[in-house]
Amino acid sequence: MTGEDAAIEWDEARSANLANWDERVPLHEQAYELAAYDDPAHLSDVVRHDLAALRPFAPSLEGLDVCHLQCHIGTDTLSLARAGATVTGVDFSADALASADRLARRHGIEATWVRTDVPDARAAVSGDFDLVYTSIGTITWLSDLDRWAAQIAGLLRADGLFYIRDGHPALYSLDEDAPDLRIRYRYFANGQAQAWDEDSTYAGDGKLTRTRTYEYPHPISEVVNALIGAGLQILRLDEDTTVPWLFSPRMVEVDGGYAWPEEERDRVPCTFTIIARKPA
Repeated sequence: MTGEDAAIEWDEARSANLANWDERVPLHEQAYELAAYDDPAHLSDVVRHDLAALRPFAPSLEGLDVCHLQCHIGTDTLSLARAGATVTGVDFSADALASADRLARRHGIEATWVRTDVPDARAAVSGDFDLVYTSIGTITWLSDLDRWAAQIAGLLRADGLFYIRDGHPALYSLDEDAPDLRIRYRYFANGQAQAWDEDSTYAGDGKLTRTRTYEYPHPISEVVNALIGAGLQILRLDEDTTVPWLFSPRMVEVDGGYAWPEEERDRVPCTFTIIARKPA
């Protein structure tokens, strides 16, 4: 693990990240407890949380066309379908999409899967959508949020909604191994990636051999301004004290995921949520 700045071109960073995410697929097929989806009422914890946050703006997904960006192995996509949506899952990993397709077919879920990079999504994905959805561990893998937001706007129908919940950039600036809340990494974008070397993933105990990845810090202001710049109207911005994975070994398990010890919990946000609308 380093987190140091890296002067690397997008194509090279993307190739390294793809190799890493391809290796994660079989590990996550084990770690995500896919047998739980044998219960036809089962939804992922992530989607249960997100549906509640969406409810004031979309009381039901029944009959809605939903595009899930960066869908990985499809557990959240399947959950959106079980909530009533017609789903299209988008990811850059063919291995992840093959896993997602197997999961959906096993449970009789009709879904469309599109292999493409998010910055090219509008050109690759057919149709217009009532909701574009992305949640947890997504935009740090993208270098250009203006282009990202333009894809979202292009995918939405007039009056369609965009939803994102993701790790808070303030959380990502912290040293997860420190004995207290200590800033170690930069919060702001500077045009460069951060380079990481880790042989583990956020779920499960398996080890990776393609350990090098590149991520891009994006402050909240950059996320909001990219969406506004793409013509979207921000309806709500929230920050939360919990995160759905164990970011630091000092975190404790609580309702909704993991949080810092109680005496530190109100000092730093762990996730942010934005709901936006494409004007009619």
